[in-house]
Amino acid sequence: MPTISVQNLVEAGLSPTYASADAGGDTFANASGERSFIHVKNADASPHTVTIAANSAAYNIPGIGALTKSDIEVTVPAGEDRFIGPIPVSAFGTAPDIQYDAVTDVTIAVLRIPQTG
Repeated sequence: MPTISVQNLVEAGLSPTYASADAGGDTFANASGERSFIHVKNADASPHTVTIAANSAAYNIPGIGALTKSDIEVTVPAGEDRFIGPIPVSAFGTAPDIQYDAVTDVTIAVLRIPQTG
């Protein structure tokens, strides 16, 4: 399973690099916090579904308590794109498992809003 490089958004603007979606799935280094998300582009003539597997059905958020988290499942229509996230470590781990129903003409970028200050 290939590891997609995480790209930090910058004040001057980011021209992201996209990787072809891998038929065996993809992952990325998910740092703590909830500032990571993915951008999926579908240039195919058919819709494609992207699934990010939750690694824990229940997790605890300080000040809120225990929550249940399902997999993220998003259908990207033909010729369109979707931003998906945030992808919190507490529910999806430090190496989220991203799967695709098909990968024809599907590209992905992993983006993160860095902490400031």
